[in-house]
Amino acid sequence: MKNKVQLIATTLFGVEAVVARELKHLGYDEVHTEDGKVTFTTDLSGICRANMWLRCADRVFLKMGEFQAKTFDQLFEGTKALPWEDWLPADAVFPVTGSCVRSTLMSISDCQSIIKKAVVERLKMKYGLQIFPEDGSKYKIMFWILKDRVILGIDTSGEGLHKRGYRRRTTLAPLKETLASALLLISRWTPEKAMLDPFCGSGTIPIEAAMIGLNLAPGLNRSFDAQYWTNIRSELWEKAVEEACDLARNEKQLQIFGYDIDPNAIDACRFHAREAEVDHVIHFQVRPMKETSSRYQYGVIVTNPPYGERMGEKSQNAGLYREMSETFKKNFDTWSFYVITSDLEFEQHFGQKANKKRKLYNGGILCNFYQYFGPRPPR
Repeated sequence: MKNKVQLIATTLFGVEAVVARELKHLGYDEVHTEDGKVTFTTDLSGICRANMWLRCADRVFLKMGEFQAKTFDQLFEGTKALPWEDWLPADAVFPVTGSCVRSTLMSISDCQSIIKKAVVERLKMKYGLQIFPEDGSKYKIMFWILKDRVILGIDTSGEGLHKRGYRRRTTLAPLKETLASALLLISRWTPEKAMLDPFCGSGTIPIEAAMIGLNLAPGLNRSFDAQYWTNIRSELWEKAVEEACDLARNEKQLQIFGYDIDPNAIDACRFHAREAEVDHVIHFQVRPMKETSSRYQYGVIVTNPPYGERMGEKSQNAGLYREMSETFKKNFDTWSFYVITSDLEFEQHFGQKANKKRKLYNGGILCNFYQYFGPRPPR
């Protein structure tokens, strides 16, 4: 097994550049982006560090190989040619899943079956077994087939990286932690600025902001499938945890605020903030939109307001967005605003064209992230 490996960080569409920036910040320079994926080269410690630190990626995969396949025979032979024995022990649990897009091979179930058989045939040569017990650690195999180009990888993360471990209570239409972090990083919010979410729901945006501000590694309080792999030494995971603990800045003072009209949502926010160990730097309060204000002259609003898709809900959206506009102009005229919504008429209702907008997906719903830049604070 080579010490250098290629990893694939999968992402929501529109977040690839943000994840690439995160990886470069971690010190990985060989980074290549394409739709929904960021590929990078690292040593084995990078498997641990990427899982520990990436805030906006969905999962991290070990890239096994890539080849062209227009027939099932080519898929079988291409898969069998890869060195699966370098990673999978004889007792490995290795389910297969994946996707096919605009390719000759469009049957996902057939591709799963053929890839599984090819891996088994390869492992038979290594271990001299006819039947594999699959009662050990998990090595979930993932395939992506796009226009007859096959990429194969093994999932190092296990559960999605949005599972930080702090969000136990659900509220209506929760925002994934990974997307909340992406919104904050796109906004270029920094811990020196005030940050406010007037529709904080279960508290995800303020909590992710606090974790960024305190430099808390998002993966510190969870486990990953690759922790149980035989060929990644436990010392590498221990070193990643030690690095995360050393770099945390729990004593830092932050100005982060989360408001919501629903008392139950605010109760959930406070519970989640305690679970994430950031409750000391966030102020949560029950407050309707029209009463939102701040004593800070400059800051950043990042928010995910309610956006219903049905006709009656859309008329409610319009009234809410007009109320937002009035409140922001009155109480936040020197702040920057960042709003994610699926309502294509947001700018019309808000009464102001965004300086910039970016297409993003929230739970499979196509949204725009509207960005309004406030004036620069005086030096």
